Amino acid sequence: MSTALKLTRRLRLPLIATLLSCALIPAEANLKAGAKAPDFSAQASLGGVVSTFSLTDTLKQGPVVLYFYPAAFTSGCTIEAHDFAEATEQFKALGATVVGVSHDDIATLNKFSVSECRSKFAVAADPDQKISKSYDATMWYWPGHSDRTSYLIAPDGSIIYTYSALAPDGHVKNLLAALKDWKSKQKS
Repeated sequence: MSTALKLTRRLRLPLIATLLSCALIPAEANLKAGAKAPDFSAQASLGGVVSTFSLTDTLKQGPVVLYFYPAAFTSGCTIEAHDFAEATEQFKALGATVVGVSHDDIATLNKFSVSECRSKFAVAADPDQKISKSYDATMWYWPGHSDRTSYLIAPDGSIIYTYSALAPDGHVKNLLAALKDWKSKQKS
């Protein structure tokens, strides 16, 4: 066996371990609290009905919970969609609108919005990743897919809170806490 082949075999396991650990590290979104949220409009599906989602128009109604996810019908994205669906009424009670964004086409999102989002909130199509790139919510290790990043956006268009983690389970809890905190400060 050649020295190069032995070296390659010896480095394979540490390289795989490093790549896997990088995938588990929470992503750092560049858009921080206080930054201006990039405006966008996109085709979106709510309960299988297609319309145009406009961030500007939706912000006129109150804060927006904007969450990016890698791909409809994958295990983590399904968990996250279920979590947001279960919490949609809590977000609404606090005056917020939830919208998810992924690279999926609108036909896929029509199905996803009914089955996994349970017709509770809209999911917007971002097939060219224009929106996710403007929010710095793309995966460097899975090109063409959004990272799992969530933003809470104030009605004035400023970002209140950002949460990035590949694991789906903390997004709803953290966004609800941030929204409640922001709402309490509005009353002061």
